[in-house]
Amino acid sequence: MSTASGTHQDTRSKFLLRSRRVSFTRINWLAVAASIFVLFLILRIAMVLLTKSYPLAFWGLQFGNGLVLGGVYALIALGYTLVYGILLMINFAHGDVMMFGAYAGFFVLAACDATGFTKTNQMLTIALVFVTGMLVSMGTGVGLERIAYRPLRAAPRLVPLITAIGASVFFEEAARLIFGAEIRVYTKPPLLQGAILFPGNIPMPVTGAFVIVASVILMIVLYWLVQRTKTGAAMRAVATNKEAAALMGISVDRIIVVTFAIGSVLAGAAGVMLGFHNSQINSTMGFFPGIKAFTAAVLGGIGNIPGAMLGGFILGLAEALGPTLLDIPSQYKDVIAFTLLVLVLIFRPQGILGEALGQERA
Repeated sequence: MSTASGTHQDTRSKFLLRSRRVSFTRINWLAVAASIFVLFLILRIAMVLLTKSYPLAFWGLQFGNGLVLGGVYALIALGYTLVYGILLMINFAHGDVMMFGAYAGFFVLAACDATGFTKTNQMLTIALVFVTGMLVSMGTGVGLERIAYRPLRAAPRLVPLITAIGASVFFEEAARLIFGAEIRVYTKPPLLQGAILFPGNIPMPVTGAFVIVASVILMIVLYWLVQRTKTGAAMRAVATNKEAAALMGISVDRIIVVTFAIGSVLAGAAGVMLGFHNSQINSTMGFFPGIKAFTAAVLGGIGNIPGAMLGGFILGLAEALGPTLLDIPSQYKDVIAFTLLVLVLIFRPQGILGEALGQERA
């Protein structure tokens, strides 16, 4: 009896070992294929740089565009990474929360223009537009958490994910019915018009410089809040272990609401920035920036605040510089972004700076 049992155990061990070898072989072949692809990209970029001649101003302009785009992606990605860090869910409606902030800012700006308030109080007008957009996005995000996500907190992780996709579709259709399907145009105050000329005759729109500076300041403030305040300490405690945090007297529900509020405020600021920089908004404007921001969060390391910042700027620069470096049409920038995501997931699945997960969940 013992001999038969030992033979069965040996057979099972050999089968498991063979399965692991097959698995390792597949992973190695995947890594080899990805390495060959990366080498091809490097050779392609080298060939383009040797055969094409672009002026310094062109590269400077593209680099600036990448930083602007990266700043917006990073602000939205911070909302993704905050929510994931605490609830382990992807809020795919986050881009549409940004869209409502952009619409709120547009209507405030239109009212200020109609009354002539903008001409005499440009700084105050810009501040009102930003504050209104951030507050409306905050209300939208908090309401979304309270109505759609909180009742499903104990459900399997796939259920909130499907709910988030449904909420995204609902928000887009609601915005189309309420605000109309036509494109709305932001009118830039004179203070945000024109361009700044950097050394080397490199121009950058004033709105672009404003977006970069404002996004960096907001990200630094958020990092300080999470790392240096009592609320931030409570957020980190809830992210590590909700039950233990509750036993220590932390209101888990309140911290989750605060997390959604902070992420939504940043999304609202990003929506207003996009409105000022691109001048156009519509009901579907949050979809692609939301997907790209999620990609940026994964690139940097989901749940990692500095990683979300880094991932956003890397993705923005890749989209701005990639088509020129590879000598392909700019319509392929989305292909470049998601190819970058696939390569990071193959070679470093935890992201560039690594996932910020508590020991309990890791």
